[in-house]
Amino acid sequence: MSICLVWRKVLLPDKCYNLFMSTRRVIFRVHAIQRMFERQVSGQNVRQVLQSGEMIEDYSDDMPFPSGLMMSKRGTRPLHVVMAENTKDDPLVVITVYEPDPSQWKANFKSRKI
Repeated sequence: MSICLVWRKVLLPDKCYNLFMSTRRVIFRVHAIQRMFERQVSGQNVRQVLQSGEMIEDYSDDMPFPSGLMMSKRGTRPLHVVMAENTKDDPLVVITVYEPDPSQWKANFKSRKI
């Protein structure tokens, strides 16, 4: 049995993290909205990545809030969402959204090429 803890203290198992994500308020930065528009990514797609995606990179030391990179496929399209966790007020902040470049990412889009 796994225990769901706050993401900041322990990297959660995906199932616990995704359950935790589905109850959070989400704020989209202007930059994220601009990129979503340019890249034709809907808010619903971003929320689906946050709810069912996998945390592939942990940026715990980011300021002003700890953040991370999440990945999921929407149909056949891989999407990366960089999000931050406002630990003071509790919302999740979407920083940017993009389709990973195959020249920079391995075929699963979860690991960077060296």
